[in-house]
Amino acid sequence: MGGGADLPGAVLFACNRNAVRSPMAAAILKHLAGSRIYVGSAGVRPGEPDPFAVAAMEELGIDMSKHKPVPLAGVHDTSFDLIVTLAPEAHHKALELTYGYAVDVEYWPTMDPSLASGSREQILAAYRAVRDGLFKKIKSRFPLMGGPSV
Repeated sequence: MGGGADLPGAVLFACNRNAVRSPMAAAILKHLAGSRIYVGSAGVRPGEPDPFAVAAMEELGIDMSKHKPVPLAGVHDTSFDLIVTLAPEAHHKALELTYGYAVDVEYWPTMDPSLASGSREQILAAYRAVRDGLFKKIKSRFPLMGGPSV
């Protein structure tokens, strides 16, 4: 893997509520890339912080407890090189917002674990599955050296 020459300078992850998928993805990339990439996250509309997302990330030693959901409309910086959308609605909104800008938009279909039901452990398992899937996708998409593995 390369040492960062192929990395975008700024990446925005977007989902529906910026409470689970996009902040998890952003936290993972920040964890792996450090200061090599500016990373942000946003949602079509802001949701509420999700304790299961925080718990799943804490298992990897990544603190997401201070995350505050942000709406895509509230992202005033249009200098992102790449926007990764994790939900269909977010993908459509990102394409709409970036029309006419030189920004790459990628769609990574990602299940919404907040729809899971059952015991606390069953729900947490759904969050872990999303976290681990995002971790693997991020590690394969961005040529980063080192970093912990899932």
